[in-house]
Amino acid sequence: MTSASEEPAWKQRAVERSIKTAKLRAAQRVQRFLDAAQSIIIEKGSTDFTVQEVVDRSRQSLRSFYLQFDGKHELLLALFEDALSRSADQIRAAVAGHTDPIERLKVAIELLFESSRPDPTAKRPLFTDFAPRLLVSHPSEVKVAHAPLVVLLTELMEEAAAAGKLRPTVSPRRMAAMTMQTVMFVAQSSGSEDVAVTPISAQEVWDFVAHGFATDD
Repeated sequence: MTSASEEPAWKQRAVERSIKTAKLRAAQRVQRFLDAAQSIIIEKGSTDFTVQEVVDRSRQSLRSFYLQFDGKHELLLALFEDALSRSADQIRAAVAGHTDPIERLKVAIELLFESSRPDPTAKRPLFTDFAPRLLVSHPSEVKVAHAPLVVLLTELMEEAAAAGKLRPTVSPRRMAAMTMQTVMFVAQSSGSEDVAVTPISAQEVWDFVAHGFATDD
């Protein structure tokens, strides 16, 4: 029996099904907007597009767009977060084939460096145009977007610490955050048109973050 203050079980089930269906439809609408925006970015090679263009490409309504997003900025942020999340998933899959904690860290850091480097043949305005502006205007949003990468590197740091491969004084999470920022900054700053300058390699970056520059006493 149900008390007078409780909803009947059938009604609870009906409400739960309704909510589940509504969430699924909302997720599908969001994905169509994201796919439309991504295709426009690829075509134009920039983030210079209007909300109306995205709405038209997605074959949905302007009202539907503003039910899902506050505006173009939030749409771009969603695309940026999605790209970083996929990058973390790809790195996680790559390190899965290794068992040594330090080797897993090495693979992750080198892949993060390579994937963050400017590629003249690949137009990635989300990273070359939007991300730098976002870092200045909305640093807290950048922190949230990078969370999947920080979580992954923290896990790898914790594995290395548990195996006795890190200094006892090292905080895995703080080290993970500093490592991610260092690797991505070096990668994004290493593109040079001067052929006389030897590009920084992934191996050099790993050597720096793993060993620093001071000799052991």
